[in-house]
Amino acid sequence: MTQIAGDARATGDAQATGDPRVTGDPRVTGYAWAAGDERLGIMDLLAAEGRRIDLPGLYNLRDLGGYPAAGGPTPWRTLFRSDALHQLSGAGIDRLSALGLRTIVDLRTHVEAEIAPSPLDQFSARHAHVSILGANLPALPPRLEDVYTHIVGQCGTAIADAIRPLCADRAFPALVHCSAGKDRTGIVIAMVLAVLGVPDDVIAADYALSGGYLDPTQTAAIGQLRAGTGLGDELTEELLSSPPQLILDVLASAREQHGSVYGYLLAHGLSPADLAALRTVLAGPGLAGPGLAGPGLAG
Repeated sequence: MTQIAGDARATGDAQATGDPRVTGDPRVTGYAWAAGDERLGIMDLLAAEGRRIDLPGLYNLRDLGGYPAAGGPTPWRTLFRSDALHQLSGAGIDRLSALGLRTIVDLRTHVEAEIAPSPLDQFSARHAHVSILGANLPALPPRLEDVYTHIVGQCGTAIADAIRPLCADRAFPALVHCSAGKDRTGIVIAMVLAVLGVPDDVIAADYALSGGYLDPTQTAAIGQLRAGTGLGDELTEELLSSPPQLILDVLASAREQHGSVYGYLLAHGLSPADLAALRTVLAGPGLAGPGLAGPGLAG
């Protein structure tokens, strides 16, 4: 993949406010793009109390609250990302239900959903199934960077379709997931955060968390993913990594194509009203006002 220079927007220094109900101890690696006080600030954001939510049967569930956005920190207990839900225990279902989810967006293929069905009858949330990759996982390129190039170049409409349920009235709290909660979920969440004005270095740091949560030494996690995707041994350690430059390249490619992530999503089917609604909930009502609802905002 030809490396595209990252279009890192203004960095935020907002203090993350933890939620004492759930604690986590994320393992974070790879911060070559940040240094000194900036790196320490990002680490504090990632390690905020309540970031990682540890539930039996889930390995990659986290809260996207407390990240600096253009209208103030993103709200806690509002937007979540995770891996697939099919191995949730009864206790895990109860604890996930306690988050009050109103929307669940499943980005897996129909084959993955059939192999590893989610316990949807256990949740009152609206469910949207949008396969980012169409129907055939094994047909994808073997190199992770080529998969990402394919997604941002060829799957823009599906990305917009996946974000659309989050723009609906009373969509939150919401959960976005795929099988690992890393690649498809990572790209969709990165674009949502970019539209909110979250700095690129924070977006990349959040993305990189998955590499620690899905540590290849966790045999149970890897076995669950290999079975749930149907890829078996084709799901290699390389495909389970989450180097931050990959997501920076995705954002840069979207901006190269359409001027901004905002413009990319408009070009693939979302409306200004959709994105204004998203910003109102996740980054403060000021972002939807005159002069701030368009691509002039960092994104």
